[in-house]
Amino acid sequence: MSISNPEYSQSKILRPIEIKKADHHSKGSTSALTLAAIGVVFGDIGTSPLYALKECFSPEHGIPFSADAVFGVISMVFWAFLIVVSLKYVLFVMRANNHGEGGILALMALALRTAPANSKRALIIMMLGVFGACMFYGDAVITPAISVLSAVEGLEIVSPQFTKYVIPITLSILVALFLIQKKGTALVGFLFGPIMVVWFLALGLMGALNIVDNPNILLAANPVYAIDFLMEHSIQAFIVLGAVFLVLTGAEALYADMGHFGIRPIQYAWFFLTMPCLLINYFGQGAMLLSNPEAISNPFFLMVPEAYTFTLVILATMATVIASQAVISGAYSMTSQAILLGFVPRMKIAYTSDKEVGQIYMPAINWFLLALVIAVVLAFKQSSNLAAAYGIAVTTTMIITTLLAAVVMRVVWQWSSALVAIIILSFLLVDIAFFSANALKIAEGGWFPLLLGAVCFLLLITWHKGRMLLRQKAVEGGIPLESFIKSLLVSEPIRVNGTAVFLTAHIDYVPVAMLHNLKHNQVLHQRVIFLKISIWDVPYVEDKDRINVNEMGGGVYLVRAIYGFKETPDINQIMELLASQYEVKCEPMETSFFLARDTVVPSAIPGMAIWREKLFAWMYQNAAKPSDFFSIPTNRVVELGAKVEI
Repeated sequence: MSISNPEYSQSKILRPIEIKKADHHSKGSTSALTLAAIGVVFGDIGTSPLYALKECFSPEHGIPFSADAVFGVISMVFWAFLIVVSLKYVLFVMRANNHGEGGILALMALALRTAPANSKRALIIMMLGVFGACMFYGDAVITPAISVLSAVEGLEIVSPQFTKYVIPITLSILVALFLIQKKGTALVGFLFGPIMVVWFLALGLMGALNIVDNPNILLAANPVYAIDFLMEHSIQAFIVLGAVFLVLTGAEALYADMGHFGIRPIQYAWFFLTMPCLLINYFGQGAMLLSNPEAISNPFFLMVPEAYTFTLVILATMATVIASQAVISGAYSMTSQAILLGFVPRMKIAYTSDKEVGQIYMPAINWFLLALVIAVVLAFKQSSNLAAAYGIAVTTTMIITTLLAAVVMRVVWQWSSALVAIIILSFLLVDIAFFSANALKIAEGGWFPLLLGAVCFLLLITWHKGRMLLRQKAVEGGIPLESFIKSLLVSEPIRVNGTAVFLTAHIDYVPVAMLHNLKHNQVLHQRVIFLKISIWDVPYVEDKDRINVNEMGGGVYLVRAIYGFKETPDINQIMELLASQYEVKCEPMETSFFLARDTVVPSAIPGMAIWREKLFAWMYQNAAKPSDFFSIPTNRVVELGAKVEI
C-alpha cells in the first residue's frame, strides 16, 4: 500500500518514495500476547464493577428499588456489552486500523488520507480527531481517581472507622504510582497479565456464587426487560442510562492498544475471559440485590463474606493501579503521537526500556496528570461523585470514533453508502443516547472533562495553526533551494573542512540557518546536507524506506528522513543510514548541525487573533529544543535565530 502525503509530494526536487505496508505487531505466541493484553488493555473496563451498578441505583436518579428495576438495569448492562463493545469495537472499529495501529489519532490519520489537502473535509476530520484526543486526557485524569478511590472505599465495608482514611490512602497510592513512572513499567509489566487474570476469575467466581442463590437473574438477558424498564420509568430510566454507561468505560482501550498486541489476542481475551467474567459478576450483583436489597450501598464488596472483604480490597486496589497505569502510559503515547503529527510542542521524552520502544516517560505530562488527579480526588471526594464526570469524556470520544470510522468504511473500504448508513446510524443512536444521558450530569461534574478537553483543544489547534503560519512565512519569503545551490556553486565561497547539516522545515527552500551562516561566517563546508525530517501518516517506517537522497553536486545533498507517527526521529540513526545505504559517511567530530531558533513576534497581520498569537509565541518559546528532541549531540549544534512576525 502506498502512502501519499500532500505536503511532501509537492516537492519538485525530491519526490517521496513508496512506503509499503509492514507488520510491526508484537511478536510471540497468541497465548502470550493474549495474556499480556489482559494485563494492559482491559484494566479500565475490568474495574468498572467496583462502582457501576452502585451508581445505577443511586437515590439521586429517583428510581424506586424493585425486582423489575434490577432485571431492567442488568438487561441494559448485558446489551450494552454486546452492542457497544463486542459488535462496535471488537468486530467493526478494530478493522479500521492504520497499518495495524488503533486509537483516535491513528484513525484520524487514516481518515485524513481520504480528504484533499487543505480541504474543508480534511479540516473537519482533523478537528474531530484532535478533540477526541483531548477528551482522552479527561479519561486519563478521572480513571486513576475513580478506580483507586472506589477500591479503597471498600475499607468502609470492613469498618466505618476507616472512612476518614479513604482519601489519604487514595492520594498516597496515586502519588506513589506517578512517582514510579520514571522507572518505567518493564520491571512490573510481566505481573500485570497474571494479576488481571486472577482479578477476572475472582469477578466470575463472585458472580457465579451469587447467581446460584438466585438463578432467575439470568432471565435479564432478554432485551424485553430493558425495554420495559425504559418505557416504565421514562426520564428516570434515561438518567440511569448514563450510569449504565460506566460499565463500558475502557472500551476505547481495546482499539487504542491494538497495535501492541494485534487484533486476535484482544478478541480472544475479550470473548473467552473478560466479557464472560464481567457479565457473570454483574448478573451476580443483580442476583444478590434481589435477595438483599440493602446491599445496594456497595454491592460489589458485599458480594463476599465479611472475612474476605479485606483481601478483596487489596486485590481490587492492585487491579485499579494496573488500570491507572495503562491509561497513564496511554497519555504518554498519545502525546508523543500528537507531537510528531504537529499538534503539540516538542517535549522531553525519556525511554524506560532498551527493548520496547513504546515504553516512554514524559515528565511534563506526568506531573500535569498528577496535579489534576489530586485536585479531582480532593474536589469530588467520593467515587459516586466522580461518576458524573466520567461518562461525558468517554462518550464524546466514542461518538467521534464512530464518525471517523464512517469515513473509513465509505472511502477506504468502499462499502456502499446504504450499508455504511445502516451500521453507523445504529451505532450513533446508541452513542448519542449514552452521551445525552451523561450530558444531564454536566452541572454535577461533567463540566470538568469538557473544560479540560476544551482547553487542550485550544492549545493543540493554536499550536498547529501557528506552525502552519510559520511554514507559510517561510515559503512566501523563501529562496528556492535548487536555483540557489546552482548559483552558489558557480561562485563558491571559501570551503572549509567537515560536514554541515542544516535542518530544514521545507525541502524546496533554503533554510534560514544556511543564509545566516553564509552571511556571517562567509564559508561553505566541504559537504553540505539539507535534512528534512518528515512524519508520515503511518505508524512505522522500515529502515530501508526511511532515507531518500538527492545529490545536487559539489558535495551538496538533499536528504529526507521519514518517520511514522509512533516513532521518534533520531539524528544518529539517520547519519548511520546515510553511511550504510548511500556511502555518505560523516565523521561525528567533523560534523556540525545548524538549526534555526526563531523568535515569534505576534503582529496585526492576518493570521490568528492576537491573543492566540501570543499564546503560540509562549508555547514556541518554551518548547523543547530541536537538538534535544532529535538527539543531536549538544557539542555539535549551532543555533542561528531570527525574528518572525505572524
